[in-house]
Amino acid sequence: MKDTARICFLLALMLGSFFMWLNLDHHNSAAVKPPTDKDPAQAEEKNTRQMVHIKRENGSTIDVDLETYLIGVVASEMSADFPLEALKAQAVAARTFVAQRQFQVDDTVASQVYQDDDQLLAVWGTNYDEKHAKIAQAVEATKGEVLRYQGELITAAFFSSCAGATNNSEDYWANALPYLRSVDSPWDQKIDGYAQTVSFTNAQLAQALGFQQPIQSIEKPLRYDNGYVKSVLIDGIVFSGREIREALLLRSSAFTITVDTDQVSFTTQGFGHGIGMSQYGAAGMAKEGSDYQKILKHYYHDVEITAL
Repeated sequence: MKDTARICFLLALMLGSFFMWLNLDHHNSAAVKPPTDKDPAQAEEKNTRQMVHIKRENGSTIDVDLETYLIGVVASEMSADFPLEALKAQAVAARTFVAQRQFQVDDTVASQVYQDDDQLLAVWGTNYDEKHAKIAQAVEATKGEVLRYQGELITAAFFSSCAGATNNSEDYWANALPYLRSVDSPWDQKIDGYAQTVSFTNAQLAQALGFQQPIQSIEKPLRYDNGYVKSVLIDGIVFSGREIREALLLRSSAFTITVDTDQVSFTTQGFGHGIGMSQYGAAGMAKEGSDYQKILKHYYHDVEITAL
């Protein structure tokens, strides 16, 4: 009996020690369990970020979150040396542009020029940190802001500089858009390189415009009120200002024509299609004290700045 009691006691002791060990092991395992690799709030933020799908000029495609994409766009489309308020205006216009295109773009002027960090480093060199920080500040300060007309995202067109006034959309494109109206932009006329002259021989001009024979006559251009060329009659054929600009690769469709023996010269004013926001005009307004909201509402008629 004593032996039986002793055996029972030993078994009970062993079982008790075993269960204590199990409890201690479970407790220690819970205590040293590694934390999750992502904070729930950060994970949620990442999951809700808007991604932009970009078809690159080299044929590859990438997906970049919206605000990072905008840094690459603003840095590519506007000089980082421009005033901060102008950069903010560019950020809102660029965000609106890509949103209206449902975040599907390429990285060329057909959409908006986009450069990644490696490309920007190659362009900026030792000034990368300073310039990148300024662009990032403009994007962050306007985070989530877009332009709407009567509740709808607008076509937030922009360009480099104009001939003292912007174009109505239908003066260059097919459709009249109520928020893309001609407005004064006198700041553009003060910049270096505002006017540029290019010359063609008669044969070069004839070939570029599709004539089989040398050109005999060029009439005085008909103009819109803002100075841009509406049309030119050349050897009985009517060319729009846009057609001439694109055929001759002119900087803009605001130009004068000078005919001299066998040479024809075109002197352009400004750079770009002239529709929407002038980038140099935005810089000029910012230098005079206008904030980005005033700049945007000057160039885009009757728009609201709202959350995306």
